[in-house]
Amino acid sequence: MTDTYDLSTDVVDRIADLAAGSTTYATRHKRAKVAAATQRSYDVLFDPSLPDLSLTDRLCVALYACALSKAPALAAHYAQRLASISLDGTVIDAITQGSLDEIELRQPRLRAMLNFTRTLIEAPIEGDKAALERLSNAGIATPAVVALAQLIAFLSYQIRLTAGLHALQALNETEAA
Repeated sequence: MTDTYDLSTDVVDRIADLAAGSTTYATRHKRAKVAAATQRSYDVLFDPSLPDLSLTDRLCVALYACALSKAPALAAHYAQRLASISLDGTVIDAITQGSLDEIELRQPRLRAMLNFTRTLIEAPIEGDKAALERLSNAGIATPAVVALAQLIAFLSYQIRLTAGLHALQALNETEAA
């Protein structure tokens, strides 16, 4: 595998609004392998052919994690991806607003995944056996639970990375002024 990748598709750079040549961009890309690995992780986790969890479910989880974490630029990115695959706008709005009661009762699997997302984002210590059993009771098999936990871990990293880059960029701009 090569360490090069298409910079124009780098989600973190786009969300953090990093311009090539800026100090923050240079800092992030000083370790090109890390930037490339982050983008490859995103590509793999949101590959439509990934088994166990549908792309729609993964994007809903991503949107909810970003909404809970108050990461509006990332939330907008995931909402846009959901809209591009024609998910009902009322579901996107309900997830964005944290109104899980508005998600149709015929979607207990999605509700269980979103509730688990909230648990891991807001109170990770509560991601215990009981939380895992609730996923199983909603019909989510063990491989899907593992994939879901990996996805939420990646999202936590992505959210913190973009927030840190925004802060670093603001600091660099303040110092340059």
